[in-house]
Amino acid sequence: MINQAPDQAPNTPANLVPRPQTAEQTRVTMLLERIDDGDELASEDLLPLVYDELRELARRLMNGSASSHTLQPTALVHEAYAKLVGNGWDSWKGHAHFCAVASSAMRQILLDHARSKRAVKRGGGVKHEGLTGVESPPGLPAIDLLVLDDALTRLAEADERGTRVFELRYFGGMGQEQIATLLGCSTATVDRDWRRCKAWITSELTAGDG
Repeated sequence: MINQAPDQAPNTPANLVPRPQTAEQTRVTMLLERIDDGDELASEDLLPLVYDELRELARRLMNGSASSHTLQPTALVHEAYAKLVGNGWDSWKGHAHFCAVASSAMRQILLDHARSKRAVKRGGGVKHEGLTGVESPPGLPAIDLLVLDDALTRLAEADERGTRVFELRYFGGMGQEQIATLLGCSTATVDRDWRRCKAWITSELTAGDG
C-alpha cells in the first residue's frame, strides 16, 4: 500500500493560478471550443497548430523502440488525432487538457500495438520487433511500456491521483504548474506525488529486474 502524505499546502490562489497562455495556446483552446460546438472544420484548423507538439509526445513515448518498428511517430500522431477529434468528447478544457488526453491516447495505441506484437511472438509468427520502450526522465531507467503499465495499474489501486500526476509528467512531459491546474491541486502536492510515485515505480521495477 502506498502511504499518501496529507496535502498540507493550502490551495491558495497563488499556487493555483496558471501562467498566461501563449497566443498559440489560446488559439488552440478556441478551436477546441469550436469542436465542442460541432464545427467540423475546426479539427482541420487545429492539426497544424498542435502537430509539432503531438509529434514530440510521440517521440517521447516511442524513444527506445526498434528502428524497424512498423508504427512510426507520424502514424502514431495521426491515429491518435483521429481518435481525439472523432471521439465525441463532452467538453475540452483547453490546451493542457487536450495534450493530456493526447498522451493517454498515444500510450493506449502503443500498448495495444505492443500486446499484439507479444501475442505474435508467443504464437511463433513473424519476427518480433521488440516491445515499445519509453524515454525515461532523470532517475528512472529505460522501461518496457508493458512492464510500466502493469506497475501503474497496481499503483493506481492505492494512489489514483499520484498515478495521474506520474502519467502526466512521465508520458505527457507536463510541468508542475500545468498538472496542478489540470488536476485542481497545488504545485506542492504535484511535487510530492511525483517524488513519491517515482520512488515507488523505481522500487517496483528494480525488484522486478531482481
